[in-house]
Amino acid sequence: MKTILVTGAAGFIGFHLVSSLLDNGNVVVGLDNLNDYYDVNLKLDRLRQLGVYDVDISSENIILESNNYQGRFTFVKLNLQDRINLPVLFEKYQFDSVINLAAQAGVRYSIENPTSYIDSNIVGFLNVLECCRNNKIAHLVYASSSSVYGENEKVPFSEDDVVDKPISLYAATKKSNELMAYSYSHLYNIRTTGLRFFTVYGPWGRPDMAPMLFANAITAGKSIKVFNNGNMSRDFTYIDDIVSGIKIALDHPVPLEDKPPYQIFNIGNGSPISLLEFIKSLEHSLGQIAEKIMLPMQDGDVPKTWADTKKLNDLGYQSSTSVDDGVRQFVDWFKQYYS
Repeated sequence: MKTILVTGAAGFIGFHLVSSLLDNGNVVVGLDNLNDYYDVNLKLDRLRQLGVYDVDISSENIILESNNYQGRFTFVKLNLQDRINLPVLFEKYQFDSVINLAAQAGVRYSIENPTSYIDSNIVGFLNVLECCRNNKIAHLVYASSSSVYGENEKVPFSEDDVVDKPISLYAATKKSNELMAYSYSHLYNIRTTGLRFFTVYGPWGRPDMAPMLFANAITAGKSIKVFNNGNMSRDFTYIDDIVSGIKIALDHPVPLEDKPPYQIFNIGNGSPISLLEFIKSLEHSLGQIAEKIMLPMQDGDVPKTWADTKKLNDLGYQSSTSVDDGVRQFVDWFKQYYS
């Protein structure tokens, strides 16, 4: 049994990861600041699924025990930018590992509100690194993003590709996280693992992402916006496969003998499909046809993503959920949740 800190625990990926880690018998502390980037009620409903109720979103630095899991899950409402209380949390629980998923998400929002990305993704991540250094954390796993590949034309995208040309501030902050982790691994011998996620979807997904935006519009009889006139492809990866990849990466830190003990993994499906194919699968599961408005490419977006997952495959990872199966499970949840 390990004691693991998961930041961003009320988020889409964080919620699913916490649930899986608890099912495996671990002790988990889940941290989230419950910001209002999207509907806080969805985040609170995720926490209710984990047995955490009556969260006062107006209060800071609160700790609540779950009604489930025999005391093995604790939720902490705390901001990673809090340099006073975050170190206290680390000292109190003496975590075996830390999985940092907390971040200001969204490519397009980074154009509108850049300061929130620096505060959360840079300052917040620095505080996590400092706490790991001062508390001798055995392994730090953190979320990066496929967005670091920018407009890379070589496919599939490999961890060995040069990623020095981010085309959004969000991507720049994620690349910065990788550089910061490298320097801390080099200076302090901290084992760090960065995870480049590729277009994650599934039940309890984020409302600002395409599957939820499309499903909401289609069921309401409204048109959907299809950018780059539909000439987009994405390595859509189902949430269960993402969680499986995170857990495999967590269990395979770099040996301390490696200098520095630093590594990066892609986590994707490895089989990209066109955006129009994804929409077609969504239409089939919903039983409705979408009215499409074709638009040019948005600033900060890329025409294609495609993950080379060989490094993680060699450790046992396998993306096993087809897009049709994943979309069907997403739609089943969507219909039930929004009924």
